[in-house]
Formats: sequence, C-alpha cells, structure tokens
Amino acid sequence: MLEFNQWFFVLVANFLVLFFVLSAILFKPLAKVFKEREAATTGAIDDAKALTAKKEDAIAKMNAELMSAKNKAKETFDSLREEGVSRQKETLSKAEAEAVEIIEKARKELQAEAEKARTALRSDIEKFSEEIVNKLVKA
Repeated sequence: MLEFNQWFFVLVANFLVLFFVLSAILFKPLAKVFKEREAATTGAIDDAKALTAKKEDAIAKMNAELMSAKNKAKETFDSLREEGVSRQKETLSKAEAEAVEIIEKARKELQAEAEKARTALRSDIEKFSEEIVNKLVKA
C-alpha cells in the first residue's frame, strides 16, 4: 500500500500555497488582460461594422443623389433640345415665309417688267411694221 510520509503533506501544502499565490499574482491579472483585450477587439469589430454600414448608407445616398442629378440633367437637356428644335422650326418657317414673300414679290415685279416690255415691244412692232410698209410702198 502507499505510504504517506511527511514530505507528502509538505508538497501538498507547498502546492496549495503556490496555487493561491500564483492565482492572485499571475492568473487573475492575466485573465483580466485577456478579457479586456477580447472586449477591445470585439468593440473594434463592432465599430468597424458600424462604420461599414454607415459607409454603405452614404454610398447608397450618394448614388441616389447622383441618379437624381443625372435624371434632372437629362430632363433639362431634353427640354432645352425640344426648345431648340421648336425655335429652329419657327425660324425656318419664318425664313420660308419671307422667302416665299420675296419670291412672290420678285415674280410680280418680273411680270410687271415683262408686261412693260411687251407693251414697249408692241408699240415698237407697230412702228417697225409701219416703217416696213412705208419703205416697201416707196420702194
């Protein structure tokens, strides 16, 4: 059977004393440091997650504002283009109307000039025909 001698009790007592001393001096402070480090790491991870969520919200908001600005710019561009097209059509129709008016005026002037020329030619023809007849009769 096992025999317990006096050294056994000394070793057990030594073990218990060292265990409690080391627990108070070493193990509890180390456990506290580990818990603090874990809390700091967890806090940093939570902060990073919060910042990531905030960043994603800001990006979504910026994208929405960008799309709104693009749509507004497109609407402005379309309205200005339509206004330009309408002004162009209006100017073109005015120019066509003026051109038609000028052409009609020129036609009327040409017709008047042609009529004057015809009248002058008729009188000249009558004079020439009378001269021809007179020359033929005299000859």
